[in-house]
Amino acid sequence: MIYRNYGTRGINLSAVGLGGISIKGLGLKESSKIISFAIDNGVNYFDVAPGYGDAQELMGKGLRGRRENIFLACKTKYRNSKDSMNDLENSLRILKTENFDLYQLHGMKTKKDYDEVTSNNGALETLFKAKKDGKINHLGFSCHSTEVAKLLLSNYNFDSILIPVNWNLILNHNFAKDLITYCNKNSVSVLALKVMADRLWKNQNERDKKFKNCWYKPLSKTKDINLAVKFALSLNITSFLPPGDPNLFIKGVNATNAFSEINKEEIEILRNLGDSKTSIGSKEEIFI
Repeated sequence: MIYRNYGTRGINLSAVGLGGISIKGLGLKESSKIISFAIDNGVNYFDVAPGYGDAQELMGKGLRGRRENIFLACKTKYRNSKDSMNDLENSLRILKTENFDLYQLHGMKTKKDYDEVTSNNGALETLFKAKKDGKINHLGFSCHSTEVAKLLLSNYNFDSILIPVNWNLILNHNFAKDLITYCNKNSVSVLALKVMADRLWKNQNERDKKFKNCWYKPLSKTKDINLAVKFALSLNITSFLPPGDPNLFIKGVNATNAFSEINKEEIEILRNLGDSKTSIGSKEEIFI
């Protein structure tokens, strides 16, 4: 497994992480198999959120006795301090842990989101207080808007950002390249989403038939997945989370283990594979 630096305290994360959405609805037996596979293959970065169905319960049980060597990240969707604090406390209880290595504002996308979390009695108060109280070690946020991400990063000290780093978005729309550069210069670790995304679903029926836990149609061919992962890991990111499917998580691990720096010919293959009309977002935002 490849490990990369997170933050400024000498923490090394596996270049691929296990997202809780990948074990949602699997049941304890099957989810424990995926968790064991991850740990056995050197994955130490685990990410989950209350919005991922029963994933917190499954991950809490699956990590029992193995929490010590895991970098555990969680999130809150709430924008006010009261509800976000309740969310945090509930997640700590369900995941059977005394603290989170990383706690994040979930799905920041609009100026309204920013205004609410940064206001008096906003969710940022929860993060700051919880860090002071030792309930979380690092602060972060996931974001689908470059404008909102820049607002948060320019006004507050975050340890990391969780953003889409997708071959099609970057090659056809130049999404977030300047944001990644900013983070690199300012010691903000970049964690990546949607690395293995292909396009938006045509309709709900298409999604339900194939990958009901995926908000987008993922790449399916191993050679395309390997190139997409190679593209993302060749940028200066710390780690990425594969789509919400256990088999795709395994393919993401395999692609990471096979990683080498991407070359110009491979970038052109990806560029020809994608289409700006079918990408999951624009230069400024993600559509899902």
